[in-house]
Amino acid sequence: MNRYVSASGTLALAAMLAACGDTGGSGRAAGAADSTAGDSAPETAAAPKKVGEIRVNAPEAVRYDPELDVWYVASFGEGEVSPLGKDNNGFIGRYKADGSADSVKFVAGGRGGAVLNAPKGMAIVGDTLWVADIDAVRGFNRRTGAPVATVNVRGAKFLNDVAVGPDGALYLTDSGLGPDPKTGLGHPGPDRLYRVGADRKATVALEDSSLAAPNGIAWDSAGRSFVVAPFFGQQMMRWTPGDSALQPLASGKGQQDGVEPIGNGRLLVTSWTDSSLNVVEHGQWTRLTGGVPSAADLGWDGKRRHAAVPLLMEGRVEIWEVP
Repeated sequence: MNRYVSASGTLALAAMLAACGDTGGSGRAAGAADSTAGDSAPETAAAPKKVGEIRVNAPEAVRYDPELDVWYVASFGEGEVSPLGKDNNGFIGRYKADGSADSVKFVAGGRGGAVLNAPKGMAIVGDTLWVADIDAVRGFNRRTGAPVATVNVRGAKFLNDVAVGPDGALYLTDSGLGPDPKTGLGHPGPDRLYRVGADRKATVALEDSSLAAPNGIAWDSAGRSFVVAPFFGQQMMRWTPGDSALQPLASGKGQQDGVEPIGNGRLLVTSWTDSSLNVVEHGQWTRLTGGVPSAADLGWDGKRRHAAVPLLMEGRVEIWEVP
């Protein structure tokens, strides 16, 4: 890698990712084709309100634990970090619902037997917090932070997000990104979804170029399917385990990252293209607010209707109250 995220939040990663859009897979640069998609979508009358903030370097993902009433925040690490660097420099912080610190390094790579390189999306199953980490999914006790399992995902290049399916299995997106001598980060593919079952073995659940560098994934119980957010495409997708094809859901701005169901068939989605937080409902894409640059894999506290949005390049997580 020749470009990095620095402690000050200045760099790179956005330019690297944008450059990847021209390199294979679904082909087109994020936000380039259909650039007018969603331009006319108005902001809602009752706009979200920012109610809190967490300062942390290179935050990529947030997960809310409703039982413990805490946020878990995954970071690439301190100092100069790489989304592909196997440097064991990553960590997961734990914060109270209002954003105040509970344990800034609840899990830290290299401490207590933990391995964390560039942690991204997280999911909770029982007392295990699972986190996607480049080419492995790692499990930690959500109460103590102790490492409990690692599942190496053979063939994976850039595991990005993880969600729990109705069968209790883990489903992961692989954005198909990898090192590139010219841009630092390329998109050689393939674009995949992986499944990790109770036997803790990873298998390819779907390989399809129309996944377009799949980023966020979430199980939508209302739609009885997974929702997949592509980074190198405008079209949000639905996918049902066992199906060999994706179904279109809604057309957004491109460079979609996080996706979270928030009830009544509504989905929150972040987009890097226009630094926005959006809602998808009945197949329609509506912009809720802008001003959230490099918005990555958000978390959702349904009790308070709070969305915690990690701003990867800005070095902070913003907590927004969504009407």
